[in-house]
Amino acid sequence: MKVFRAIPRGVYILAGVALVAAAATGVFLYSTLQVRYQRDISRIVFNRNWDLLDQVRRDAGVTADSLRRAMADASPGPDADKPYIVVSIADRRLWYKLGDTVFYTTRVAVGSGKTLVKQDGRDEYKFDTPRGRLTVQSKDAGPVWVPPDWHFLEIANKKGLGVVMLKRGQKVPIGDSAVITVDGNDVVKKYRDGREVPYASGEGREIIEGGNIIVPPYGTNQRKYRGTLGGHRLNLGDGYALHGTDEPKSVGEATSHGCVRLRNEDIDYLYGIVPVGTPVYIY
Repeated sequence: MKVFRAIPRGVYILAGVALVAAAATGVFLYSTLQVRYQRDISRIVFNRNWDLLDQVRRDAGVTADSLRRAMADASPGPDADKPYIVVSIADRRLWYKLGDTVFYTTRVAVGSGKTLVKQDGRDEYKFDTPRGRLTVQSKDAGPVWVPPDWHFLEIANKKGLGVVMLKRGQKVPIGDSAVITVDGNDVVKKYRDGREVPYASGEGREIIEGGNIIVPPYGTNQRKYRGTLGGHRLNLGDGYALHGTDEPKSVGEATSHGCVRLRNEDIDYLYGIVPVGTPVYIY
């Protein structure tokens, strides 16, 4: 007669822990491999280093066909015979290239990586420069910046102010028997006797009354800032762009809210030579 000995419960627990640890390690290694793969693909795009392509194929353990498909998505593709822009977030530098030829290079400012949490704590903004393949969708001379809500929330947080989101038709009472309201395309201070005084517009001229920052509605002149983005802008979509700045000392730092800032003389030059449709690779 065979005798079966009961396996101690602790053995099962240890085996379970080992299996979980092995699975977690596998997921971590896979994620790490994916990050390294994307990094190396970016290096290939910048350097056009086809020897590195073989290296990535061997290291990733993928088939030639699948890797070529991934490269087709990440490389200049049909625009390989045309110039393209590369931006390195780590180096904070931009190159305008055709193959191995560099037409222009300069320093840039990139996203700070900071997070802004709304005062109610329910939403947040992350100020990162997006990575990947983008395209110059349009170009502007004398661009006007329309600051998003986060601009006013950031000021409110720094100065300890409340936030009032002004709406058309709304009247916000303030001192001197006056109200803040919208008349046409202007946010105005309207007095009891009917006088109206439009508020100034521009960065550093935000409307602050009664311990609150007043957020102007979109479309009003007080929501349009001139000069903040320099003289020219190359739009990349989703609110991101390559543009100039009124803070030239910030160039070379991680200090923007996601856009790529250049010195005004640099963006002025690129505006003249970079056509709409140019691929932009940010890594």
